Amino acid sequence: MTISGYIAIFIIILMIIALLKEVMRPGLVLFTALVIFMVTDILTTDEALAGFSNKGMMTVGVLFLVSEGFKQTGALSKLASLMLPKKRAPIPRLILRLTLPIALVSAFLNNTPMVIIFAPMIKKWAEKMSLPSQKFLIPLSYATIFGGTCTLIGTSTNLVVHGMMLDRGIEGLGFFELAKVGIFIFIIGFIYLNLFSNRLLPGEKIPRFSFPNDVREYNFDMMLTEGSSLIGKEIEKRKLPGLSEFVVKTVIRDNKHIRISNTPFKIEEGDAFILAGKSEDVGFLMQQSGIRLKCIEPSDTRLLNQGLKLVEVVIAPRFPGIQKTIEEFDFRGHYNAIVMAIHRNGERITTNMENVEIKAGDNLMLLTNDDFTRIWGESRVFYMSSEIGDMDSNKDKRKRWLAIAITVLMVAGATLGNRLPSYGNVEFDMFFFAAIAMVLMASLRIFSAKTYTKPINWDVLITVASAFGISRALQNSGAADVLAHSTINISKSLGPIGVLAAIYIITNVFTEIITNNAAAALSFPIALSAATQLGVDPRPFFIAIAIAASASFSTPIGYQTNLIVQSIGNYKFGDYWKIGLPLNIIAFIVSMIGIRMFWSF
Repeated sequence: MTISGYIAIFIIILMIIALLKEVMRPGLVLFTALVIFMVTDILTTDEALAGFSNKGMMTVGVLFLVSEGFKQTGALSKLASLMLPKKRAPIPRLILRLTLPIALVSAFLNNTPMVIIFAPMIKKWAEKMSLPSQKFLIPLSYATIFGGTCTLIGTSTNLVVHGMMLDRGIEGLGFFELAKVGIFIFIIGFIYLNLFSNRLLPGEKIPRFSFPNDVREYNFDMMLTEGSSLIGKEIEKRKLPGLSEFVVKTVIRDNKHIRISNTPFKIEEGDAFILAGKSEDVGFLMQQSGIRLKCIEPSDTRLLNQGLKLVEVVIAPRFPGIQKTIEEFDFRGHYNAIVMAIHRNGERITTNMENVEIKAGDNLMLLTNDDFTRIWGESRVFYMSSEIGDMDSNKDKRKRWLAIAITVLMVAGATLGNRLPSYGNVEFDMFFFAAIAMVLMASLRIFSAKTYTKPINWDVLITVASAFGISRALQNSGAADVLAHSTINISKSLGPIGVLAAIYIITNVFTEIITNNAAAALSFPIALSAATQLGVDPRPFFIAIAIAASASFSTPIGYQTNLIVQSIGNYKFGDYWKIGLPLNIIAFIVSMIGIRMFWSF
């Protein structure tokens, strides 16, 4: 291996460590690696920037706007009423009901727009049902991958392999040929998600056949007001007199925390309390005399005299106060709002909220007024939940149906584009129809053309664009070729089955770190050469490449749908390998058995 090859491998290792430790946002991590490749002369400037004009990256950006058009018309809430469960159930059952129909559709439609459209909708539904949305978004991405492995058009990777076969004079893949293996990955993959997703995915674990009434229970810091009528009364069965909706968890007396049981407990002057309850009951709590929330200061009188409303928001990565404490950021000054409670996955904030450091994904309940919705309702610094967002039923129905019609035509056109009569040099692909759909939505004012940049998740786009350059760097340096050829040489002694396994593993490793299409393109000539040297039919090797390049479960950077749900669900890099690595192993075993059964060497 050349010096450039060793440098490339070292940079990739550093990049993966940076992603695992989350030292920066994923897009910036990958872009930094791209710049280092350019500085070390492994990439030219044009090669480093090529990904930023790549059709796949541009398609993702355009589809963010198509999704925004869907959301702005209220069409997402209508879709939710048709496909989302109306009642809570055990997490595994809900995952199956949500993702199985999406997987079936993704076998015939491009999976990227499926995820872009449905991920925000599922997040909103989960919050409304008081369920952790992180239990559903990675399964959504995986479900589209399962569907994509079953047909020729299920994913662009299958079409890449098909095209390379035709270029070399080999009969291409049949429309349902991959389903001979894909259907088994589909079935076993869903069984795996049903059994283990609740346990392995982030968010509060909910028992399989029972669950709490409200997993988003809040804890409120309360204190007695001067001369409170509660002084001298008793807490009975962990309830304050007149506040049966709330449970007293702790009494704070003389700076000591006293856990409360069902035994009567007498209230004394100066006592403070930690009460547990639902967010929607806080208005009733504020109306009670003799107590007040610690977070409300006397200086908040002006705000309290206005028309108040409660708003729950989820902090997005763009929020300017991330890594600052509540006190340091000053919500009152920035948003004319009071932070009343905080809920964080796996952690309930109980005391000293002013010293809590704000993190992306935190769920905050704010006491504010109608101006907050008007000013910040469309801001990308918040993922809005209650009373804000896309659940407005009073939207223009004409625009709603236009958005639905345009999106359906976009998906149908992308699916059937190769059957349309061609003219000139026009290519009827996903980008062609997505771009037309976006322009139509802007022209028809389905989304605001003046603020069209807001819906675009730039971190996702930078990550996708940088991944193409990193793929080119591995090829330019010779690192990819040397690693792949060495693995093939080691496995030759095991015969065709050993080489087949090696090709699958190489492709699968590549797809986890450099994108699926690049992995398929890199592995294809190696597979063809190996088959020629062994004197066997190369078709089983090409099937393995198509499946392995799509089976990207262990990282967010190898597959576009994983990238999209990472941003929307605020997942960590490690969340993917925790649930995805066993799924990679399952897909490998199923593929080795299935390919050997249906294709001969």
